[in-house]
Amino acid sequence: MGKKITPAKACTYIVLTLWALTTLYPFVWVILNSFRQRGLIRKDSFSIPLPGSGFTMENYEKAMDRFDFGNAYLSSLIVSVSVTIVVVILAGLAAYGLMRYRFRLRGACYSLIMAGMMFPVFSTIIPVFRMEAAWGIASSGNRWLSLLAVILPQIAGNLCFAIIVLMGFIESVPIELEESAYVDGCHVFQVYFHIIIPAARSSFATVAIFSFLWSYNDLFTQNFFLRVPKEKTITLLLNEISSQAGVDYGLMAASVVLIVIPVLAVYVMLQKHIIKGLTAGAVKG
Repeated sequence: MGKKITPAKACTYIVLTLWALTTLYPFVWVILNSFRQRGLIRKDSFSIPLPGSGFTMENYEKAMDRFDFGNAYLSSLIVSVSVTIVVVILAGLAAYGLMRYRFRLRGACYSLIMAGMMFPVFSTIIPVFRMEAAWGIASSGNRWLSLLAVILPQIAGNLCFAIIVLMGFIESVPIELEESAYVDGCHVFQVYFHIIIPAARSSFATVAIFSFLWSYNDLFTQNFFLRVPKEKTITLLLNEISSQAGVDYGLMAASVVLIVIPVLAVYVMLQKHIIKGLTAGAVKG
């Protein structure tokens, strides 16, 4: 026998359904109009374009011809993957050390990590730029150094949040598992890699996914450090398209779809890890 749906639960389902529709509709609208002829978007932007009645691939062909998506994807992947790997490694080790070890400056370290989450990126971007310029990596004209100039502040910006999240999950791992490993002769790194990471892999996956997406979607930092066309990432390319395309809404819609689809694909493929990671530490035994 199925569960009875109460009025409160029915109202919850209705609200969530409406919320989902309002969230998904703009993206569906963009996809539909990316296949619509330019002159028909203003006249009829809500119907489904069909072959023979406004359907065209011209917007995608124009976008691929006019803009270098391949180079922009490469720059974005270099930055985002590098940020994700370093953040996961450093945040995991820092969170484990803060949770499992007691030392004199532990409270001060935790306070500094919490304080690091309170400062918006635009409040520190000028001193960061001047510091990296003194190191010779900002505004160097070298593509790899310029990408490094973006990677470092993005790592710093994601690290505090990642440490706080991982600390909560590592705390939920039973300490008895580690004690048993130490009794069997394991050292601290064996315990970390063979017990902590497997037990909290959903939380590590969640931190990795969010770090990747935040880095991929970051416009402010990338716009500040990447000025040469060959260095542009995918978000900077979209910003350039929006300023150049003007009222060519078909071209803009096709460009948005090309830029968003990789992120959407990552989320769809890894959504189980995201949900599991967000809920795994919610209930402690």
